[in-house]
Amino acid sequence: MALARALDRPDRDTKRRLRLWLRLYAATSQIEREMRRFLRTRFATTLPRFDLMAALERAPEGLSMGDLSHRLMVTGGNVTAVVDSLERDGLVARRSPASDRRTSYVALTSRGRAAFAAMAREHEQWIDRLLAKIPDDEIDRLAGLLADLKHGAEAEERAR
Repeated sequence: MALARALDRPDRDTKRRLRLWLRLYAATSQIEREMRRFLRTRFATTLPRFDLMAALERAPEGLSMGDLSHRLMVTGGNVTAVVDSLERDGLVARRSPASDRRTSYVALTSRGRAAFAAMAREHEQWIDRLLAKIPDDEIDRLAGLLADLKHGAEAEERAR
C-alpha cells in the first residue's frame, strides 16, 4: 500500500515542471490579454484579424483558404468569418482561378497592406517594450529553451 501511494505522488522534478508550465501559461495568457486590448484600443481590430493579415503579409501572392486555416491552426469556418470581415472592410480580396472555381485565394489589398504595416510597426514596438528588461543573452537562451519545448511537443504529437 505504501508503495502504491509513493508511485501516485509526483516527485519533486514533476512538481517543478508543473510549476514551470503554470508560469508559462500565466505569462502567455497575460501577454495575449494585453495584445488583444492593444489591438482593440489602438486599431479597433482583433487578434484573429491581425494574425490572418500577418499570414497574408508573408505571402504577397495570397493563400488559399485551406492554407490560411492550416497556418493559423484554426477551422475553415473561423477563417471564413475573419476573411469575410476583412473583405467587407476592403483589407483583403478573394479570387478564384478559372481552372478551379471551388478554391478561393485571399490576398491583402493595398489598403490592407498599409493598415497591416502600421499595426505591425506598433506591435513590434510594443513587444520591444514588453521584453526590454530581459538581457539580450537571456533572450537568446530563453528562445532556445522555448524552441526545445516546442520541438518536444511536436515530437509527442507525431508519436501519437
